[in-house]
Amino acid sequence: MTEPAPAQRPSRRDRYRAETRDEAKRIALDQLATGGQAALSLNAIARELGMTGPALYRYFSSRDELLTALIVDAYDDLGTTLTRAIGLAAPDGPGEQVRVLGRTMRAWALAQPHRYLLLFGTPFSGYRAPDAAIEAAQASLGSVMEAMGDFEPREGRPAAPPTILEQQLERAPWIPEELRGAIPGAVLADVILSWTRLHGLIGLEVNGQFATMGFDPALLLERELDAIVGEG
Repeated sequence: MTEPAPAQRPSRRDRYRAETRDEAKRIALDQLATGGQAALSLNAIARELGMTGPALYRYFSSRDELLTALIVDAYDDLGTTLTRAIGLAAPDGPGEQVRVLGRTMRAWALAQPHRYLLLFGTPFSGYRAPDAAIEAAQASLGSVMEAMGDFEPREGRPAAPPTILEQQLERAPWIPEELRGAIPGAVLADVILSWTRLHGLIGLEVNGQFATMGFDPALLLERELDAIVGEG
């Protein structure tokens, strides 16, 4: 049996390119953290890297390519974080998985609000997400399905043919392959509504809307999670 060829080590040039791209992304995230969308500047990134603006375009051909790299990284990080947390909660059943999902989403968003807003805040003017960003978003949403996909239709739901919305959800590209066709559209509608409710609450907190309202947003999140899992 032929031994597989050893993986070729990246060349020095490739390593330098990867390191420069990573450093540029780090600086861009710092800009977003300190000044929001208006602070993102390729020329400023280039100056901090010690190169000219045109030289930076050898590593990112445009602002949008840089944004896409940041978005894909953020979705990958969020998805990995959710999947790891949900996996640890699996023995306790879907109800506990949903609670862990909500708490983990909130913790991730509060720890790095600039990355949360990059994904779920106001889109950058003129930016159109390419396939890579869309695929990363869908993969991240698949982590939500891991937590919520075991729910049964809520009691009292009348038996009826799937609505147009439910049919669309059953064919949605973000549903993990192993769950496709196994979850009724009515349940998927509940999952999407629950996901939007969580992001509505988390997004308001990240934007500072609860800061002067005199309550602990963590307790509000727990109240919402109770409602989502049917205990509120």
